[in-house]
Amino acid sequence: MFNDPIADLLTRIRNAGTARKRLVVMPYSKLKEQVARILQDAGFLTGVQVTADGGFKSLELTLSTNPETITSLIRVSKPGRRVYTAAKDIPLVLGGRGIVILSTSSGVMTGRDARKKGLGGELICKVW
Repeated sequence: MFNDPIADLLTRIRNAGTARKRLVVMPYSKLKEQVARILQDAGFLTGVQVTADGGFKSLELTLSTNPETITSLIRVSKPGRRVYTAAKDIPLVLGGRGIVILSTSSGVMTGRDARKKGLGGELICKVW
């Protein structure tokens, strides 16, 4: 059993990329799906699919064939130390080449979208 589902998601993606696997399967949660959809929209993943098997849902992620697509995945806010930010203080990742994912009052979104809407929130992770 794990206590941090987002760290588990990021670790599974990181490990699959290192092992040059294309498909990652994990237990489903709404937050994991939202983070995965953002990674897909940003081009880090090529597919996100929710499957049901006997009452339990699974999340299937398809990684890009290019192994250099995801260089680093860093969990910022952790269960033992939550990190919050205001809209004006949302960090840039590698001068805008990477993305930061936030959980805001309007849902999970990228730092760029949150800055446009003037929303702050909990910093979930940084990806580049």
